[in-house]
Amino acid sequence: MSHLLSYSHYVELVVLDDINAINYYINAVISNKLTVRDLRKRIKNKEYERIDEDTRNKLVNNNELELVDTVKNPILIRNTTGVDNISEKMLQKLILENLNEFLDELGDGYSYVKNEYKIKIGDSYNYIDLLLFNYIYNAFVVVELKVTELKKEHIGQTLVYMNYIDEHIKSVSQNKTIGIIIVKVDNKFVMHYYKEGRMISREYELI
Repeated sequence: MSHLLSYSHYVELVVLDDINAINYYINAVISNKLTVRDLRKRIKNKEYERIDEDTRNKLVNNNELELVDTVKNPILIRNTTGVDNISEKMLQKLILENLNEFLDELGDGYSYVKNEYKIKIGDSYNYIDLLLFNYIYNAFVVVELKVTELKKEHIGQTLVYMNYIDEHIKSVSQNKTIGIIIVKVDNKFVMHYYKEGRMISREYELI
């Protein structure tokens, strides 16, 4: 038991029957200074159950985690529109309305920089849908929102934006920019991570 948790925290945890889940939430409370209400919400949303098995094994064995390991699957995004057929602008609006929840779903260390982040490439202005920064991994994160299936041009566009941030925004002490593309596949939204030539998919649900 940790003295950093209150009695009320432990009341929320004793109903769980998986010691690994309990340890996960204890570490989450300590790392993120979660209130009892925050903890209750994470348990209700089955946060531990939504991290993949490889990540759970890493946690049990105290192995180092990579940025994508703690991303939940599926990601939960609150839908206040009442409809499932939404536009890219509406998807962005839903994320911004509940930004802290979205950042928590991505994992630890994310902070918001700006939406519609303006950059100039050649003679044209472009806008990054969401620009984030992860202070644990010391890297900017470019997020592009699409309501169609993944296309080559989506990857190309995101890579251009990532390279721009690397060349014009990030400092020499920061790591290379990471890209996230959110696309729709078979009526579900999927998050693709792009870093050093790898694509990792995560579904998300509008709730």
